[in-house]
Amino acid sequence: MNFLLLPKVELHCHLDGSLRVESIIDIAQKEGIQLPSFDKDELQKELVAPLECESLDEYLKRFSLPNLVMQSKESLRKITFELFENATRENVKYLEVRFAPLLHTLRGLEVEEVIQSVIDGMREAEKCYEIKGNIILSCMRTMSVESAFEVVEKGKKFLGTGVVAIDLCASEKEGFCEKFVDPIALAKEYGYRVTIHAGETGIGKNVLEAVELLGAERVGHGLFINECADAYKIVKERQIVLEMCPTSNVQTKAVHHYGEHPIYKFHKDGIKVTINTDNRTVSDTTMAKEIQLVNKEFDLSEEDYRQIYLNSVEASFADQETKEWCLAQY
Repeated sequence: MNFLLLPKVELHCHLDGSLRVESIIDIAQKEGIQLPSFDKDELQKELVAPLECESLDEYLKRFSLPNLVMQSKESLRKITFELFENATRENVKYLEVRFAPLLHTLRGLEVEEVIQSVIDGMREAEKCYEIKGNIILSCMRTMSVESAFEVVEKGKKFLGTGVVAIDLCASEKEGFCEKFVDPIALAKEYGYRVTIHAGETGIGKNVLEAVELLGAERVGHGLFINECADAYKIVKERQIVLEMCPTSNVQTKAVHHYGEHPIYKFHKDGIKVTINTDNRTVSDTTMAKEIQLVNKEFDLSEEDYRQIYLNSVEASFADQETKEWCLAQY
């Protein structure tokens, strides 16, 4: 199979982990932002996490530099447009992009301006290319509960016009779900769909709680349901979709080698899995590369890939018309 030519759907992609290096330099020069280096190769080394990362926390350090150039409406619009443009080159037909709005208010932007700028970049790309998208608003688990309420409230007006879901991300501690029950419950009441980062770093019980306490419809990563029988059972029985990101998981040492990744075992056991980049720049990857890596390790059949594509379309937070359009692409 030529994986570059196959249609793709991506459900787990972070905006701040997917910037073009050239654009970081360009924006920094235009906005007078100091970078560690203005040399493309040197900057690339700062941005890309090595496969030999020690942990998720080390991996997450790579996001501080991109955030420097994501503090204006124009930069956010440009970065979003370019991410969608890059995705079209991989034959991605539908892309859900997530980001934490509060990280982009450091130079005076209002949360609403941040969200609108990202939507504007996405809409511009949709006009130029054969791709459709939606936005997921992330709340940082390292921030206060009040900050999560702020994101939920200020993102509410964009529901139905680009924003579709709420997410919790950042460093993962055991039992984090309990802290965020109220803001996520409010989000659901407003009409947000729910996807939660959980089970990325050895805590399978977090997946169980993400489903039971927060009503997660999808789980970001979820590898460690292997270590929690109840989590495995609830994911399988309720058909909770796992947004899996193989290269990122090797980098964060969730698994040590691609061959250890549980994605194919889960797939064969009836758990709904999807393939995603997580972060195109930080993980130095593309959707085509991720699919090729999974194929190299597990020898995907055409039916395997077709099922994963269908899982991705069905699990997307897109409207029915967009889902039908995606299905027609295959």
